Amino acid sequence: MGFVYLSDDKIKTFDEIRVELDRIRTQNPKVKVVTTNGAFDIIHSGHIKSLEVASFHGDILIIGLNSDSSIRSYKSKDRPIIGEEDRAKMLSAFHFVDYVVIFNENDPREFLKVIRPDFHVKSRSGYKGIEGPIVEDCGGKIVLTDDIPGISTSQIINKIIETER
Repeated sequence: MGFVYLSDDKIKTFDEIRVELDRIRTQNPKVKVVTTNGAFDIIHSGHIKSLEVASFHGDILIIGLNSDSSIRSYKSKDRPIIGEEDRAKMLSAFHFVDYVVIFNENDPREFLKVIRPDFHVKSRSGYKGIEGPIVEDCGGKIVLTDDIPGISTSQIINKIIETER
């Protein structure tokens, strides 16, 4: 018998999150849904800060998590370091995260079309602008956050490599 993570019920497919949000929005039409997205490859304090800030903008926080294949296509063949299932489980363990949805595209536009967030939170440095039209078409707003200087997954990986030399 395998170990069952208590947070596994927070990890949803596109179809599951669509049904769940329809149910939630029917029960409470005033609910505010917040999204953010990314690779979240090696969780660090910058990720946690960003997620906490995102959670303060609404009632439900949904993370769009890039799949392993999408990360390889836009970062490198050596990434991600941590697989999508483990990344999803780690993110879903945070009390301020309500759902995690893994998506295969290189950008979050399809994810955002399904979720129709009231707010989409991104770091200033990671914001490409492609999310804006979709979020605004749904009546939502983009919220940009500042990164913590000197903290990123790439910097952590580089420090590990330097330490091993």
